[in-house]
Parts: sequence; C-alpha cells; structure tokens
Amino acid sequence: MDLSIVGSGYVGTTAAACFAELGHRVTNIDIDEDIVERINNGEAPIHEPKLDELIAKHGGSRLRGTTSYTAVENTDATFLALPTPSQEDGSIDTSIIEAGARSLGEALETKSGYHLIVVKSTVVPGTTEDILTPILEETSNKTAGDEFDIAMNPEFLREGSAVDDFLVPDKLVFGAENTRATKCLSEIFETLIQTSDPVVVETGIREAEMIKYANNAFLATKVSLVNELGNICKEYGVDTYEVMDAIGFDDRISERFLQSGVGWGGSCFPKDTAALVAFARETGYDPSLIEAAIEVNEKQPKRLLDLLEAHLAPQDKRIAVLGLSFKPGTDDIRNSRAIPVIDGLRDRGANVVAYDPVAMKNMRERFPDVEYAESATMALDGANAALVVTDWDEFAALDDEFERMIDPIVVDGRHIINCKEELVYEGLTW
Repeated sequence: MDLSIVGSGYVGTTAAACFAELGHRVTNIDIDEDIVERINNGEAPIHEPKLDELIAKHGGSRLRGTTSYTAVENTDATFLALPTPSQEDGSIDTSIIEAGARSLGEALETKSGYHLIVVKSTVVPGTTEDILTPILEETSNKTAGDEFDIAMNPEFLREGSAVDDFLVPDKLVFGAENTRATKCLSEIFETLIQTSDPVVVETGIREAEMIKYANNAFLATKVSLVNELGNICKEYGVDTYEVMDAIGFDDRISERFLQSGVGWGGSCFPKDTAALVAFARETGYDPSLIEAAIEVNEKQPKRLLDLLEAHLAPQDKRIAVLGLSFKPGTDDIRNSRAIPVIDGLRDRGANVVAYDPVAMKNMRERFPDVEYAESATMALDGANAALVVTDWDEFAALDDEFERMIDPIVVDGRHIINCKEELVYEGLTW
C-alpha cells in the first residue's frame, strides 16, 4: 500500500522505515528540510539501533521524505506521528498535532476516494474524536465515516529496541469505530501479523487511547514499587536482587521490570504518567497511586547523592558520572536521571566529569560547562568518586580502570559494576 506518515521524530521515522521494510511505499512528511534531505539520502535523522540500516536500504526509493502535505493525495492512509509535549500542569499540548491535522485535512480536500487517517501520537481519551476529527472535517470539507475514517493505533516502542518492537510486537491495538477502518488497518499490518503473530486487539478509539497510558502507567508504577522495595531492602541489609529474582518466578508478577535502580526517564513514562494524573484530576478523581510512583522516582537520584555523601564530601572533588542517556542504546537525555544527579553534584560544589557512549553531544547542550571525557577510562582518571547512572554494557566491563581513581568510591545506580575488593562500592538499593 501507499502510506504517508506525518512527523519524522522517534516514532514517525521508525514507523516509516519499518513499513518500508514490510513492503509498503512510504512518504514521510516533515517541515524540517534537513531531516527530509537526510531521509532521501538514506541517512537516519535519529540515533536508534538498526534504523540506520533500514533507512540506508529504503531511503530515497521505497521510503521518501517531503515537506509537502500534498503527497497524501497519492497515498491510501496517513499516520499522524507528531509530538504531544507536556505542559506545566502535566497535561498534553495538542497544538502540534492539531496543526498537523489541519494541514492534512486541507491536503485531502481535493483527493477523491477513501482515505484512512491513523493517530499514532499519544493522546488522552477523547482527543481523536473531540479535537482532531472536527478539525479534519472542517479543513477537508468531508465527513468522517463517509469519505474518510479516523482510527487510533498507539505505539509501544522502546528507545534502543524500537525497530525490533515494531517488527516483532507483543500486541497491535486497532482503535476504530467501524469495520472499514479496522479492515484497512489489518491490511496495512497484514505482513507483520503473518510473520510475527502478535495479539491483535480491536477496540474503540477512546479505549485505544487509554491502553497506551494504562500500559506505561503500569510499567512505571511497577518500577517505582521495585525501587521502593529495594530501598527498604538496603535499610535491612537484604540483597534486593535475590528478592526480586524470587518474586519474578510468580507468573502473576513476571521477572521483567524488576531491576531496582536510579529510576525511569525518557519521553514516555514521565510524560504519560503526568498526563494521566492531570487527566484524572480534571474529572475530580485523585490518582494517588500514580502520583506516589512519580514521587518515588523523583527521590532516587537524591538517594544516589546521599550515598555518595556518606563516603565523602563532594565539595571541590572530581566526581565521574558514567551514563547520560536515560537508558542504554539511545542518545536521548529527556528526563534522564543523570540530569538531577549532575544538578545535585553542582549544587554541592563538585567538579563533574561526565561520559556516555553516544549522548554527550545532547547533554553538552544542557550542561555546556561540565567536563566531558572521551572514554570511561578518562572520566575515572583522577576521580574521587564515580556515580553509575546508565547501564551501558561497557561499564560492566570496567575493571583495572578503577585503579586510575584517587579514591576508588563507586556508587552504582544500575547494579552493573563488578565489585572488586579494592573498591569502596555502594549499590543504590542493595
């Protein structure tokens, strides 16, 4: 099929490349001319494992970029994959996706024949039907359910494994209000369904919108609960990881997301939990459990710093921060736990030296006056202490490098460092 995707960020670019890999002809629409040019030259505009190969393979041929919305006239379906950032109160800002819907509707006004519009962005229940559909009807001079349908297909992509998550999903959620839209979605994903055999959930649009929030809120709360249990275990001298390994054998709990540490970050969990809290408050409901999960998460970086201070005063000391991205496999620093850690160290008068395999350029924009090392070895050289914030594999391989430290103090926020006898080692929750 001929597909168009509005937005070439993390979700839009991954979806475009993967749809091309599945055999579709894909047009990626974005207002940024540089991003469009890179896609047409076979270059990925974002850092994501395996994405470079797909765009190099299909960019400029089966996958093309453009700045013009008129390209949708030659496609069968359009996915809206635009950002919905958080506002100060935690609610989502729909202005970007509203503008995209407006431009899409204007482009569809002159198109003859049926068109499917699919919302891929994360939006609170009611957004698709109450906000986006009226915009599309007004600008296209067409009626939803007649000349076009609108559907919701939430994404469940994890940065660092987004390509695999798209091509081998646990589930696909098709939110639609008629069988025609559902059938069209099924045809788009037919090859993927045949090859990967995911669970296909056919539901309403509002339910599909809520499934994404419920999914992320559950996982975020699970991680915060594990971190809370880890904090308690540490107070009693209990090995947190042995406890978590044991409860993971209970199939009601499962072994996934049981690794305690410095907390969750990124673009999804913080934004989606905040949006869900704001959405619930609008109805008068108090989402106390989700708020507690957020509170626990915000405390973890301070606990890391408190453990450091139990061993030395950071004032005028050289402190190495290992890991800047919010998780390994990505250069994304949005809501990275390294940000409050660096802020806290600077407030305490420490001299920070930071290292990350791929995220230093992004973090340098946030902290331009922090020292950045070319390797973990150089970050440790002459350091009085080291804080591990992101669990990159290369940190697990560190060994003799710790001998370069003046004071071999390591506070490990990710349970990844091999604890040598020569180290003064402190785990965050164990």
